[in-house]
Amino acid sequence: MPVIVLEASDLTSPLSLVRMWALLSGCLTFSLVASLVPSELTSDIHQPSFRILCMFTWCLFFILTFLIHVVNIIQFHSLVPISWKNLTVTVAALAALMTFSASVTFPWAVMGHEGVWPRPIAATLASCLTFLAYATEAYLIRTQTQDQKGYMASVPGLLKVLQLWGGCEMIVLVVEQVRGALVKGAGVGLAAVGWQLWVSGVVYALCLLMSLGTVMVVLGDCAGRCPLPFDRLLASFSLTGVLLYVVATVLCFTRVLELQNSGQDFTDRKTGPTIVVMEAVMTSITLLAYTVDLAFSIKLLRDRSHA
Repeated sequence: MPVIVLEASDLTSPLSLVRMWALLSGCLTFSLVASLVPSELTSDIHQPSFRILCMFTWCLFFILTFLIHVVNIIQFHSLVPISWKNLTVTVAALAALMTFSASVTFPWAVMGHEGVWPRPIAATLASCLTFLAYATEAYLIRTQTQDQKGYMASVPGLLKVLQLWGGCEMIVLVVEQVRGALVKGAGVGLAAVGWQLWVSGVVYALCLLMSLGTVMVVLGDCAGRCPLPFDRLLASFSLTGVLLYVVATVLCFTRVLELQNSGQDFTDRKTGPTIVVMEAVMTSITLLAYTVDLAFSIKLLRDRSHA
């Protein structure tokens, strides 16, 4: 199919303007963070890992948005072997969630609190603007006609993105807890890491792989080539996710209660209990996403059985 040059009027469309907004604010954000000096950063033990996570988030979605914007301008998406209408809303929704996390994590765990520094504050504001840009892009795509938006723009599709986001955040929090346990238990090795954390890590990894596989199948338009009925497969994935996250949620709140009973200070950002509380909150949110997704899957199966 020949490549069609985009008309000049399309460059001023709401989606194009929002993507340029996301590119500018995202570029400003990681440029400011990259220029920070050690005195502007916190001495928190988790600071390097969270700073890497934030920088990875801003840079990754800047690159993806830039590629989407360029491909859309030159009308090259018809030659891309993926579902374009599903790709754009997936990137926008996941970018909104990830940049929201970065906008919260950066001032909490990366930015120094010993003084008022203009560059970290400006970076935080720019990150918030980036989140608003991606959230607006996802909203604009959802308001398009049914022919212009795909499955990922529906509520079940967005729930898959929420599950993917929750899994990514869970893996990072578990890795940080493992690293902290190894630092505290120097010389003990992996024995310093409790079995509850290992079980939680396996649960998060399995659910993340299921969510990632589902999203990749939808983006590749491979649902029709699946050897099993795709709607039943989605329902089984949702049920498995609910069961696994129930186990993980119980383990999380068990660890929170154990730390509380041991007299740990939950207000200190530099201690492990705060990470455990964050994990408990994120696990509850992701469990809710899987539960609602399971309800949608059951409703879809019931409607098709009565059709």
